[in-house]
Amino acid sequence: MNLASSLLLSTVMVVLTTAIHMAGLAGLIAVMRWREGRSSYVSTAWWQMALILGVMLTLFFLHAIEIWVYAALYRIGGVIDTFEAALYFSTSTFTTVGYGDIVLGPGWRVLAAIESANGFLVLGWSTAFLLQVVSRLRSVEFRWLDRREDEAELFEARKAARKEEDAD
Repeated sequence: MNLASSLLLSTVMVVLTTAIHMAGLAGLIAVMRWREGRSSYVSTAWWQMALILGVMLTLFFLHAIEIWVYAALYRIGGVIDTFEAALYFSTSTFTTVGYGDIVLGPGWRVLAAIESANGFLVLGWSTAFLLQVVSRLRSVEFRWLDRREDEAELFEARKAARKEEDAD
């Protein structure tokens, strides 16, 4: 494969994996919004753990799909002999580990390098998304704790007022 073909194919793969990731995150956001509107348990620790676990598994699943798409390309293109080897190579490239025990031919090296950059950006995007989810949960928890403190202060004020009334 020549450089122009490699760059074109790389661009198609970046657009495809970005679309997969964007669709997955949009679906995840829709589910979280739907669930948040139906649940009064947003501030419970179990719900938060379940949400974080669900987000993590979804992100992992999205990355797996993206890695498998690259692996399928390497296998269909006849670049790597077995799908297992293609999946291994794609995983190590996408995650920027890059062991170097499988090396592609000259026509495919640029694609592999761009897969690595693509993986780096998509993994960073997932990290930012997860951080936002956790930050939002923390803010909900803090609002809930503030409400509890306000209720405790009100209770103490009423208790003190009753004591004064009883003393009079």
